[in-house]
Amino acid sequence: MREISLHILDIVQNSVVAGATRIEVFVDEDIAADRLTVEINDDGCGMSKDFLAKVIDPFTTKRTTRKVGLGIPLFKNAAESTGGSFEIQSELGKGTCVRAVFGYSHIDRQPLGDMADTMLGLFTSYEQIDFVYRHKVNDKEFEVVTADLKAVLEGVSFTAPEVYLWLSEFLKEGESELN
Repeated sequence: MREISLHILDIVQNSVVAGATRIEVFVDEDIAADRLTVEINDDGCGMSKDFLAKVIDPFTTKRTTRKVGLGIPLFKNAAESTGGSFEIQSELGKGTCVRAVFGYSHIDRQPLGDMADTMLGLFTSYEQIDFVYRHKVNDKEFEVVTADLKAVLEGVSFTAPEVYLWLSEFLKEGESELN
């Protein structure tokens, strides 16, 4: 994967498959500390201790359509190749937390990618899931809680054309204000 946002997309899709109803995506760009942290938490079915111990192996997957699962190993490698770290915690019936820390200025750090479009795609593709998205750059922060948006919209879908356009602009504007 060429961008960190694509890793995020992959991990969130794992959360969806795991039956999550709430997914939190946190991106923290701490430039002074030379660190980019990505954390994804879900309330899905979680993993057994045995599966968790093997999840970074590319030949470990719960999918039945193929015998390899590259998403987590690639995300781990991307973080560690920048001098960063990777950890995954999970408990059956409680959910999973994936945390990757990247060396911010490291030459091998992938670009973050288009987080506005990534989150727009997730919000509109998985409307049944409540997302919390928080992106912090130094002391500036942008947060979206889809449960709050759903309450205001009173049943109108995120994919309704006028809502989709508004949500797209809202995300792009929020992201642009971080710079």
